[in-house]
Amino acid sequence: MRKITFGVANSLDNFIARKNHEVDWLIFSEDVTEIITRFWKTIDTVLMGRKTYEVAQSQSKKTNTYPGVKTYVFSRTLPERSGKGVQIVSHDAVSFVRELKSQPGKDICLMGGGEFARSMFEANLIDEIGLNIHPILLGSGIPLFFEMERQIDLELIESQTLKNGCVYVIYRVKH
Repeated sequence: MRKITFGVANSLDNFIARKNHEVDWLIFSEDVTEIITRFWKTIDTVLMGRKTYEVAQSQSKKTNTYPGVKTYVFSRTLPERSGKGVQIVSHDAVSFVRELKSQPGKDICLMGGGEFARSMFEANLIDEIGLNIHPILLGSGIPLFFEMERQIDLELIESQTLKNGCVYVIYRVKH
């Protein structure tokens, strides 16, 4: 069974973007590049909701923002299509992801998007959470986590202080 990691950068007050979806506050460094490079070798699939996809597209000139991996975008409003490494999925996301997780392949990354992540957490499909916690208080914005139906218990697997002041943590979801 493939592992799904919810991977995201967040502010210390648990926002993933400003209200206007801007992420101009993100701090990049060699540490982050090393972590991302290592992580991308373990996955072959990226999942994201429509809003995260649109933000990624606005920041990139490429059709497939993540070359070398299959990208699935979950949306009820975008036209269902497939091409250039990106497939729009408009039907039952939980069933689709459950089936995808059971197929052979490398692990899967769920990028950004607290609303989409909530549905995957509630369906018990996320196995790990990887956070790059930034030393900033945004005060408001798009929350990392949205209200959920139940408590989700976690186990710390790794924590690392980065040179740029960020803290990188990985938690295992206790199923």
